[in-house]
Amino acid sequence: MSTETSPSSVHRRTLFKVPDRDNQQKLIEAYRVLMKDQVKDGKPYILRSVTGIAKDDPRSRNYTVISDMWFANLDDMKYYDTECPAHAALKTAIKEYLAEPPLVICTDGPSGLVG
Repeated sequence: MSTETSPSSVHRRTLFKVPDRDNQQKLIEAYRVLMKDQVKDGKPYILRSVTGIAKDDPRSRNYTVISDMWFANLDDMKYYDTECPAHAALKTAIKEYLAEPPLVICTDGPSGLVG
């Protein structure tokens, strides 16, 4: 699967508040499993995923883990949210680590961000 974005692609950033360092690593590992298991119509559909620990900074407002994902289109992101078994498994696996529900922000493909 290509990792290139297009004008119709969607960038999704998810911010998590996971206070415990060990659980932060477990969340990152859960995203590795997600990327290995994610399929739609028999093939991988998430273009790219990057997950890591945020810098310890008061401006981060206790968000400790960041996950960026890119989808080819809005339909793929909707599938991820509502039907993807790998995403459902991820949500079940990480639920106990979260201090509160994550913050999710989406933008349109490369034109959605300035840089």
